[in-house]
Amino acid sequence: MNRHIKSFGPRVSRRQFMIGAAGLSFAIALDGTNVATVLAKQRTGEALSPWISIGTDGTITIMSAAVEMGQGTMTSLPLIIAEELDADWSKVKIMPAPVIEAIYGNPGFFLTRMYTSSQNAVSSYYQPLRLVGAQVRRVLLDNAANRLGVPVAELTTEPSMVVHATSGRRLSYGEIASFAEIPAQAPTIGPDELKKPSDFRLIGKDVMRVELPSKVNGSAIYSIDVQVPGMLYGIVVRAPVEGSAPVEVDESSVRAIPGVMRVVRLPYGVGALAETVWAALAARRALNDAVTWSRTGTSWGFDSEKGLDAFAADASNLSAPATDWGRKGDAAGEMARAATVLEATYRADFAYHAQMEPLNAVASVSPAGDAVELWCGTQNQSAAVDATARVLGITRDRVKLNYLLLGGGFGRRGHADEEFIVDAVLLSKEARAPVKVLWTRGDDIRNGRFRPITAHYVRAGLDASGKLVAWHHRLAGDRVTPFSDMGLYELGGRKDFILMAGVDLDSYDIANQWTELLYRDTGVRTSPLRGVGFAASTFVAETFLDEIAQKRGIDPVQFRLELLRNSPRGRKVVETVATMADWGRPREGRALGFAFVDMVGGLAAGVAEVSLDRRTGQITVYDFWCAADCGVQIQPDNMVAQIEGGIVYGLGLAILGRITIKDGIVEQTNFSDYLVPRMRDTPAMHVELIPSDNPPVGVGQTSVPLVAPAIGNAVAQLTDIRLRQLPMSPERVKTALG
Repeated sequence: MNRHIKSFGPRVSRRQFMIGAAGLSFAIALDGTNVATVLAKQRTGEALSPWISIGTDGTITIMSAAVEMGQGTMTSLPLIIAEELDADWSKVKIMPAPVIEAIYGNPGFFLTRMYTSSQNAVSSYYQPLRLVGAQVRRVLLDNAANRLGVPVAELTTEPSMVVHATSGRRLSYGEIASFAEIPAQAPTIGPDELKKPSDFRLIGKDVMRVELPSKVNGSAIYSIDVQVPGMLYGIVVRAPVEGSAPVEVDESSVRAIPGVMRVVRLPYGVGALAETVWAALAARRALNDAVTWSRTGTSWGFDSEKGLDAFAADASNLSAPATDWGRKGDAAGEMARAATVLEATYRADFAYHAQMEPLNAVASVSPAGDAVELWCGTQNQSAAVDATARVLGITRDRVKLNYLLLGGGFGRRGHADEEFIVDAVLLSKEARAPVKVLWTRGDDIRNGRFRPITAHYVRAGLDASGKLVAWHHRLAGDRVTPFSDMGLYELGGRKDFILMAGVDLDSYDIANQWTELLYRDTGVRTSPLRGVGFAASTFVAETFLDEIAQKRGIDPVQFRLELLRNSPRGRKVVETVATMADWGRPREGRALGFAFVDMVGGLAAGVAEVSLDRRTGQITVYDFWCAADCGVQIQPDNMVAQIEGGIVYGLGLAILGRITIKDGIVEQTNFSDYLVPRMRDTPAMHVELIPSDNPPVGVGQTSVPLVAPAIGNAVAQLTDIRLRQLPMSPERVKTALG
């Protein structure tokens, strides 16, 4: 359903931090030390820009700095504030925060951008937002103490209420808002003044996600729903290879389509403007054969299968130059002294995000080209503003961004260039009217930005007793971070953490580890993708460890417990999932496979119950068990949902999803040849969360890397054959079986 949208409110400048509705407004700027500072009050005005605004009617408006793409942060971040504020959740309203990095920037990205990615929103904002809520609560208490004429130490709070127990007097937050004075400096709150987890009223409870009712009743607005008066529809045919450009365009067939208004030549492609979406899509089809492209892109001639062969050859050739990624102990020396050395090579293909909502955006550029309003679903609000300002040659304050719900992100909607938004901006500038640009599913795949191909060579050294004493992992992979966000690459010391995530086995007691990177640039468009480097590297590590356990003649779970001797939390998740799955009980015609992951402090273990049709090579997963310790549980039921979603997503990456490149061009065209799990493929899922008072970490990706190794290890139990390439498609299984 399309929705007619009016302006979302006045533009907010960087200086306009402290504007609120009648009552109190508080703005807290977060710095790199997680200290919350700056409070102010203005009792007039209707624009909402601070973190918290309290109306005299008791309404509490809390800003949400993270985008909502199904992971629940639109609820969980305000919930953290509301917990320490001791707010009545039924009186809380949530608003999307304006793009002001000084206040709302993600601490996990150095406060340089508003960016929801890498499952770090909750972990990055948790402590700062607790301080925000606690500081505002302190200001309310101080004002109530002054009004009641009592020491502040005699006051306490109940939801949205200050209480003086001795006299029985009570003041609501709304009442305090009518007379409160705001101090020039924010009150200092020590860590010991924050709530103890045992006192939480909201955190740890299953609070309804605020956007879910609208998704159920159909009233939720995504950018694909947006319509504005006078809006046209646009499509863009992009170069099939990054860096190419249109050389010749036959516009005649496109112009002949009823409803098509004009053809627009762009540096990287060809666009068309139309009166209806159907005319725009017809123009898209007509342009398929109407454009001749230059062969200036790097990836012309690239073949992904041959490229993987070359990657694997280099990774396993110890004389091939590589860059040290990490060293712990003396892996080379211990490997040379080892009684037994085992080795294996693994591969992972390109993979597509397959988000439900194809890329789209609406832009309305002013007739003079000096201002623009955007409606879009983006993971990176800062990049959406920056990329738009850059392409129009205007300042950031001339860009008004209305960011909406995302129909899936998985890393695809967070690139620094936000090219799908730029499409809409450029076509709107040309049309001098609002334009909605739609990517078809075919566009989304052919011009996709993929999880990169990687090849892995691993060696393990065992001493005479069979103990694992040395680990060596060489990864040959296509660059990711420099392509997706050069700014983050520079901030990270020019290290590609997205590509290399998961190569370091932090929880395992392996005294000598050595990881190396063989960096490659194929020219293919690449991207972070749910699970990032962990999805491939955990498959490699957990499959190889399982093989080591098999060769040692010990149980795979027992071997992991041995390696986790110094990690009580790790042992707990392993023991829990083994109990859940009834590990060790034989299954007729089926087998169990195990995997463990330490994903940036989020510990999880998984078990898959699998069968294999040897005739077709088809793997069937019947059950998947997962135990996870991800710290404080902000919204337990939502965490379970995220883990279940990760299992389904991981299943697709494990046995189905594969992108291939020939002559630099993507071969797949739609879900007919890029396969994703269907309902019939989905196993029964069993999830248990381990209670913990540790700081919370995200769970949106934690279960994804578990699925492939657990499946592969189960297949090895059934066949005694190791599958060493993702995805484990039926064709590859049959080839492995011989």
